[in-house]
Amino acid sequence: MAVPQIHRTCNSVLLYFPAMKTKKKIAIEHVLFDWDGTLIDSFEADANAYAFMFDALGMSWSIEELKRNYSPNWHRVYRAAGIPRSKWQEADRLWRLFAQKQLPKLQPGARSVLQTLDRRFTLGLVTGGSRWRVRKQLRQHNVSAMFLAKVCCEDAPKRKPHPAPLRMALEKMRALPQSSVYIGDAPEDIEMAHRAGVRAIGVLGGSPVPERLRAASADALIQTIRELPALLKNF
Repeated sequence: MAVPQIHRTCNSVLLYFPAMKTKKKIAIEHVLFDWDGTLIDSFEADANAYAFMFDALGMSWSIEELKRNYSPNWHRVYRAAGIPRSKWQEADRLWRLFAQKQLPKLQPGARSVLQTLDRRFTLGLVTGGSRWRVRKQLRQHNVSAMFLAKVCCEDAPKRKPHPAPLRMALEKMRALPQSSVYIGDAPEDIEMAHRAGVRAIGVLGGSPVPERLRAASADALIQTIRELPALLKNF
């Protein structure tokens, strides 16, 4: 088992798990991102929308329960909360009713990171978020044009952690899995990437489930998105 190397930055510790020395890695050319929690600080807005939805459905679910059961595939949240499948469409409608009024901010440093990486890599976006919301937020934050491919939950036949969404983005980008890396904040992001043959980096700072993310066997963990450019120089 590879022993993690510890790289210290000014404000945090970055854990990097190197591959076996006998297997040379292909250089990274394509960097693909999750959206919610990774590039945009959206958990509070999402949690408020969930609270509104649960209240309208006559259910009581705390933020702590939401965090324990959080998934970018919200159908998993519905199952954990015990919402009958017959009410999922109504739950979607209620969540959207509140969420469309929100405008969460980008994670600190996210725009600068994207601008820096865009000069060196081809960028893509693979998110479990709905197309109507994500594309609107991309336009509002003026970052849409940076991504060669954008795959939302409606675009692929399966949802995270199934590899189909990431494979679709790789195909759109004409990218090899071996020359790609995926950045996310949830264990489902890491699982999806590895099932697609892609290296995975976890961002702990914006994750609602940091302990589950730590346990997900990412190839590297960073505390904030600001640390990504430095990591990718030697990844």
